[in-house]
Amino acid sequence: METAQQLSPIPETMLIPLWARAVELERPEPIIQDPKAAQILSGIDYDFNKFKKSWLSQVGVSIRTAVLDRATRRFLDENPGAVVVNLGAGLDTRLERLPGDHLHCWYDLDVPEAIDMRRRFFKENEKNRFIAKSVFDYDWFQEIDHAGRSLLFIAEGMLMYFPEEEIRPLFRRLGESFSGAEILFEVICPFMVGKGRHHDSLKSIDGDIDFRWGLKEPKEMESWNSGLKYLEEWNLYDYHRARWKWFRYLSMLPLVRANMSSRIIRMSFE
Repeated sequence: METAQQLSPIPETMLIPLWARAVELERPEPIIQDPKAAQILSGIDYDFNKFKKSWLSQVGVSIRTAVLDRATRRFLDENPGAVVVNLGAGLDTRLERLPGDHLHCWYDLDVPEAIDMRRRFFKENEKNRFIAKSVFDYDWFQEIDHAGRSLLFIAEGMLMYFPEEEIRPLFRRLGESFSGAEILFEVICPFMVGKGRHHDSLKSIDGDIDFRWGLKEPKEMESWNSGLKYLEEWNLYDYHRARWKWFRYLSMLPLVRANMSSRIIRMSFE
């Protein structure tokens, strides 16, 4: 049994999506099926019961996982032999659900304490390599061997914990170093910034942690970098509407949809 009691606040958030994916298996018609998450959950000494009332987070994570799975699979189908870099990987299990024959290499990148826990449940190999560094430590760029191959970055459940002053340079540096790559990332609405203590799951994690970045119009990010191009997005409220319960009716209101929705964004570095 591995302990997670000493994780610092931001790495501890990786346990929220792990829990959400694991308990989704208990549903009669699960949005996703992630037996690996359930296996990991059973092997970690942690009070996951603190999240049991976080149904909005649980549904949102399940849907974003399904959306990102589909978008990643499409990229790999269209770009055989591609390279994927999973930013803030935590205990993500996406590679378990994707066809490995379309993939050259998948990199899981996160801070050392997160990668240390990841190593207890996943084996590193030629197609799945681990990088124990902060996404903002740009030295990791040198460890990505893509050699002209198609390249996809994924940033799920990560960027909202950092201020725009750190995210802007990250996108600029990615564009400078990996021209032609694409990125899939989650963005929350500006309304949620600074309100982490009221969030149904984040409020259960102790420490100095909050939502620090959100965006209403992702297309505005094109002004950050002349090569950054908005391609498409998916609003999580558009999927599995019955699972949102009463919230699905609120999400139909234009004001709520515009100011309280989480989305998956697809952009490219041209």
